Amino acid sequence: MPDLTSILRLLPLVLPLAWALAGCAADSIDAAPPAPDKPWTPRVAANGEIQPGPPVAAPQAKTFILPENRAAGQIGAAPSIDPGHVYDLAELIDLAERNNPATRIAWNAARDAALATGIVKSAYLPRVVVAATGLYQASKGSDRLTAGPLSTGLTNPESADGVISAVTLNWLLFDFGQRDALAQAAEQASIISNIAFTAAHQQVIFDVSSAFYALAAARARRGANDLSLRNAQEVLDAAEARKKKGVGTSIEAAEARQGVAQARLLVVQAEGAEKNATVDLIAAVGLAPTTKLRVADVGRRSLSASMARAIDRKIENALARRPDVLQAYAAERASEAKLRAAQAEMLPKVFLSGTANYNAGNLTASTIFPTGLQTPISNLSGGRYGGTVLLGAAMPLYDGGVRAAIIEQAQVGVDTAATHLARTRQQAIRQIAVANTTLTTSLASFEAARALVAASETSYAAALAAYRSGVGDISAVSLGQTRLLQARNAQADAYSSALSSAALLALATGSLGSAPP
Repeated sequence: MPDLTSILRLLPLVLPLAWALAGCAADSIDAAPPAPDKPWTPRVAANGEIQPGPPVAAPQAKTFILPENRAAGQIGAAPSIDPGHVYDLAELIDLAERNNPATRIAWNAARDAALATGIVKSAYLPRVVVAATGLYQASKGSDRLTAGPLSTGLTNPESADGVISAVTLNWLLFDFGQRDALAQAAEQASIISNIAFTAAHQQVIFDVSSAFYALAAARARRGANDLSLRNAQEVLDAAEARKKKGVGTSIEAAEARQGVAQARLLVVQAEGAEKNATVDLIAAVGLAPTTKLRVADVGRRSLSASMARAIDRKIENALARRPDVLQAYAAERASEAKLRAAQAEMLPKVFLSGTANYNAGNLTASTIFPTGLQTPISNLSGGRYGGTVLLGAAMPLYDGGVRAAIIEQAQVGVDTAATHLARTRQQAIRQIAVANTTLTTSLASFEAARALVAASETSYAAALAAYRSGVGDISAVSLGQTRLLQARNAQADAYSSALSSAALLALATGSLGSAPP
């Protein structure tokens, strides 16, 4: 028991340490969040990184702009892109599969699940541990020291020292299928990750295809607006010619100039929409939005009603290859394996345990290093070598209901997984039906829009010819021009929608494994 004098001697050493710790605690208390109406001004290191600790004094003027952290803002090295090459859809999908972060994340998840399966299967193998313990003991009489798993006895000598080296082996021989069940659950988890990897690629293919078709529609709209601007200029030229001949009026010329201005505005908007669609496509590929990429035209593909499939006879085939259905099915099997593993925990376990040791001293050891299910016993009383081999069975008799609760949790997991599988199937059927209906509607809309374009072209040409000959009205020409532009835009949208809907149907049926045809 230390006396008062010893305590007083230690005070000069303890007080500065206590003061420093109090200062650290004060700093932590002061690091409170800023007020709701005041900006947070963090501590910033020389390299621009935000540092922990209380905020520094905020400036007088309110500003909610954080300091630059250039390490966090680095874009990274861009992939090799040929600026002179025109990339078609298949090449864009290939770029996306190599550069889109979604595919890399899914691949890492699949690798992690595969490693987890290997870890679980390692439970079939024995565990071997090598350890050494050095000990010194001094006593005036007979004494016994217990330090963790090592127990030493000291009798005649007043001191003892030495090193005890041991090699232990622990091998679980039989567990009523618990390891098998855990391995099956891990294998199903790996299957789920592999399916997710395939699903990520299918989603990337669909995203790139949809963005590619959206860009095609934006280009078609820009082309339609360019043509509409030329038509508006023709109407203006006709109005000016009629005015020079004394047949037309200033009001007609002004209305024609208004049509040209309106057409120019639509061209500017269409060009902006095309640029945005290009950025969306580049982002879907997984490249930086600033990447310069030349994209091929979609081309004129023939559309027919046969693209919409008779899905009634193919629902089961589609469900059998959809990633989400396969994942839900694997999750159900994994939950059943976990239930079997939990039930096996109620049964005994047969194990083999052994120890070989060497006593380099005059110690007396009765217990050396627990290994697994049973602690081997080694009675070293002056002898240099020792060894123990144990074959036994272990079964916990009472655990407060923990194992029963774990089994009940596993049963709930099985029911949840089965319900999730049923719901996934229902949702998949609905998505397939909706995708097929969408494609059918898009194909019909394209045929209707194509007929509307033909009729609008005839109507506009007739109205313009009549106006030039002096028997028509400029309002009819302007109306015909507007309707023609609307029909051409509708045709472009319907064409792109049909291609996107075909890709969506392929995704819904689990058959989108490459670039859409």
